[in-house]
Amino acid sequence: MTTRPSATRQAALIYNPIKVNEKQLRATVRALSKDAGWEYPAFYPTTLDDAGQQATADALARGVDVVLVAGGDGTVRAVSEAIANTGVPLAILPSGTGNLLARNLGLPLGDPAEMVRAALGDFRHPIDIGWAHVTRADGTKAEHAFVVLAGIGLDADMIANTRADLKRSVGWIAYVDGAARSLATAEPFRAVFQIDDGRLHTTKVQSILFANCGTLPAGIALIPEASIDDGVLDIAVIQPTGAFGWLGVWRKIWWDNSVLRRSRAGRRVLERRGKDASVHYFHGGAAEAAAAKPVPIELDGDEFGAAVQISCRIDPGALLLALPAGHPVANL
Repeated sequence: MTTRPSATRQAALIYNPIKVNEKQLRATVRALSKDAGWEYPAFYPTTLDDAGQQATADALARGVDVVLVAGGDGTVRAVSEAIANTGVPLAILPSGTGNLLARNLGLPLGDPAEMVRAALGDFRHPIDIGWAHVTRADGTKAEHAFVVLAGIGLDADMIANTRADLKRSVGWIAYVDGAARSLATAEPFRAVFQIDDGRLHTTKVQSILFANCGTLPAGIALIPEASIDDGVLDIAVIQPTGAFGWLGVWRKIWWDNSVLRRSRAGRRVLERRGKDASVHYFHGGAAEAAAAKPVPIELDGDEFGAAVQISCRIDPGALLLALPAGHPVANL
């Protein structure tokens, strides 16, 4: 990718003014741009009517050399959707509650200045992005990007039941409250799903997750083998049976994936134990799921209403990231 001389290069910051310290962040981007010999940066706050897609389009039309995004996971998702496949690098300034993509990338969470410097630097690395094609009960269709995961079923219901005031006060832990609210009335739904051109599976499930990467806050490995730059979509089918089934899901996701899998001895234990019927993993380039009645869906932790079908695919290397110099990318 060719670059202009630093004196004529410009950065754009797209930010959610509710999630960041606007005055301080803008000052940081201005000062570091000046120090690097870049032009005065362009600033685009998101609004109720624009989560970031139009702001990104405006920045790209301006011809900026890098886009910085600061906000919650929804803002990162919206900006990623608009900048995908443009070749313009994106720098993520962790903000908000979950910071899901930043955590999966191992980015510094507490120092926005470090990521601003990365944006103005030269280290770039492409990652995959996911696309979810959604069909509603009335037949209307839409396609949206996701950078971490898309889901249909209980996970989306859990997000819808999470209190916004609790998220603001205690952060990602608020999702535990949302999970408790959802589990009290959780009922499986019958789904038909297919991976690539493979056979059709018909079964009752609580959730089907389509992942670009698989780590949640607190180091919980939802899908431990998911990689953000392997060109593969990872799918998790959650189908517990009764209360003990949910214990199996928790053991699989927290204890097995997030603890045992990290050591050689733990991996031996998992090999001897065999598969857990509560969680099934698949992978491919694309996958789809359909239900007989509308089921809640979510993209990167934001509820997206209900749908009767969701088709997901991976777009390999479609998102070019600006990362700190020397940032480890071999194990992403």
